[in-house]
Amino acid sequence: MLASAVPATDKRRALRSQLASGELTVLPGAFNVLSAQAIARAGAHGVYVSGHMIAADMGLPDIGLTTLSEVAQRASQIARMVDVPVIVDADTGFGEPANTARSIQLLEDAGVAGCHIEDQINPKRCGHSAGVEVVDAELALRRIRGAVLGRRDPDFVIIARTDARAAVGLDAAIERAQAFVAAGADVVFPEALRSLEEYRRFREAVDVPLMINLNEFGGRVPLTQAEVRDLGYQLAVYPMTLMRLAMGAVADGIRHLLDAGSQHALMGRMQTRDALYELLDYDGHARFDQQVIDG
Repeated sequence: MLASAVPATDKRRALRSQLASGELTVLPGAFNVLSAQAIARAGAHGVYVSGHMIAADMGLPDIGLTTLSEVAQRASQIARMVDVPVIVDADTGFGEPANTARSIQLLEDAGVAGCHIEDQINPKRCGHSAGVEVVDAELALRRIRGAVLGRRDPDFVIIARTDARAAVGLDAAIERAQAFVAAGADVVFPEALRSLEEYRRFREAVDVPLMINLNEFGGRVPLTQAEVRDLGYQLAVYPMTLMRLAMGAVADGIRHLLDAGSQHALMGRMQTRDALYELLDYDGHARFDQQVIDG
C-alpha cells in the first residue's frame, strides 16, 4: 500500500528468470511513479527508466547532464512502488570505473533490478543522434569490469550497452560485446543497429540475452515485437513512448484551454477521478488509517 512488499532481491530473480526463459520481456518506459504503477497494473513484466526521459522531465537534453544522485533518486521512487522489476539507464556509469562500481551499488540500494552502462564518451548523446562517439575499447571494457566488481547482489542484472555501431562499425561493436560478456555482463544492448541483418549478426555472435530499443523517431521504423521475437532478442524497451504520448496530449490540452476557454470538451479524454484513485489505492490507505485508529 505505502510501497511494494516485494523485496528487491525477488524482483531481480524474477528478471533473471524472465531472461532465462528465452521469451521476449517487454518493458514500457515510465516517466514518473504514477506511469510506472499503470505499467505494472496493466500486466507488464517490468518497467524501464530511460536516461533520456529523466533528462527531459528535468527540462534537459539527453547529453549527460543528469547526475548519479538524480538518476538513483528517480529510480528509487519508481522501484519502491511497483512489484515488478525496474531497469534503469545508467548512462556511462557517471565517471571512471570506480565511479561505475559506486553507481551499481547506489542503484542496488535504490531497489532496481538492473541497469545498463554504455561506451560513449562524456558528454554522451542520445544513441540515435548524429555524432555519437565512443571511448576506446579498453576503457569501455574497464567500465563493465568496474560494474561487475562493484556488484554486491549477484542477481543484480548488468547490461552492457555499446553505441559502437554508429561510431566505429558493426564488427567493432560485436567485438566489444563479446569482450563485455567475457568480463561478466549479463545482457548486451547493441544500440542503433541499422537493419534486421545487423540484428541477426549480433544474435549469432553474442551468447547472452540481448536487449533492443524500440524507440520512435530513431531514423528507421521501430521493429514490431513479433520481429524482435523472430530475431531471438529477450528484452525490448520503449524508452519515451508513454512520455511522448502524454506530452502530445498536454500540448493539445494547453492549446484547447487557451483557445476554447474551457476544458469541457477535453473531459472525455481524461483519466477519471475514480481511475486515478484506484491506481493510487485510496481504499488501501483508508483501511490502513482505520487499522491505526482501531489498534
